[in-house]
Amino acid sequence: MPPPGVQAEPRRFVPRLHYELLVCGVSGHELVGLDAAHVRDEDALLVRQFSGEERWHRCLRCDSWVVLETPAEPAREHPAGRDEIVLPLRGRPLRDKIVLRAIAIDRAVHFVVLALLALLLVLVANNAHDLRDAFYKVVTDLQTSLGGTARPIRGGFVGRIQELLGSSQGTLHAAAAALGAYALLEGVEAVGLWYQRRWAEYLTFIATTALLPLEVYELTQRATVFKVTALVVNIAVVVYLLLAKRLFGLRGGAAAEEAARAADMGWPALERARPNA
Repeated sequence: MPPPGVQAEPRRFVPRLHYELLVCGVSGHELVGLDAAHVRDEDALLVRQFSGEERWHRCLRCDSWVVLETPAEPAREHPAGRDEIVLPLRGRPLRDKIVLRAIAIDRAVHFVVLALLALLLVLVANNAHDLRDAFYKVVTDLQTSLGGTARPIRGGFVGRIQELLGSSQGTLHAAAAALGAYALLEGVEAVGLWYQRRWAEYLTFIATTALLPLEVYELTQRATVFKVTALVVNIAVVVYLLLAKRLFGLRGGAAAEEAARAADMGWPALERARPNA
């Protein structure tokens, strides 16, 4: 019989993404009994000693078994009991925390960028005259210094700036208000998703889905790597929220979601994954 935690052959052709291994790879394993002098039979779920001075310690998060030597100066007689152990997240709860917080970080970046753009538009609107004069002077100096003549610029980045400075103050303020409102929406999504609130999942799904047609239209006008990446990410977010989080009653809805999460939490989950003696 192979040692605990050893799998002789893979069970599936495509490897499964183990979020537990990712977290343990970053923060280390969650082991118990490292400071215990002796191991009892009742500790076999988490700690085992077969022979000699080596012990097998089971990670509470990823189920990996780590071989360590018996402590030279133990601090306690036996490993901690279940009432003393705080179990880390694993399974679906851990997956949801990682994925939702990744989406929250994405939304937080959107919030910062949109808020800065809104602030920039307000500053441009309030100082359009001075900025317009300075802009035209710089463009004219660049054109004449290269041996050309001053002429209007159409298209390109410089043309976009020219169009922006030529807009009315009311238009700029309206655009700033729209960007500010969208930034606030992204900020609310980020906070709600970071704390894994159900309402934030619905809000993110609705807001992201509503913008997908606009993103597709933008791609038909001019495709860029940034636009394609943004579209793929947003589609992945929508699919994840709809299927994995079971929104709108899909796949059993919130009740099925809570049941699935509960199945991967607590001591029963560890007992089910317990290796043979």
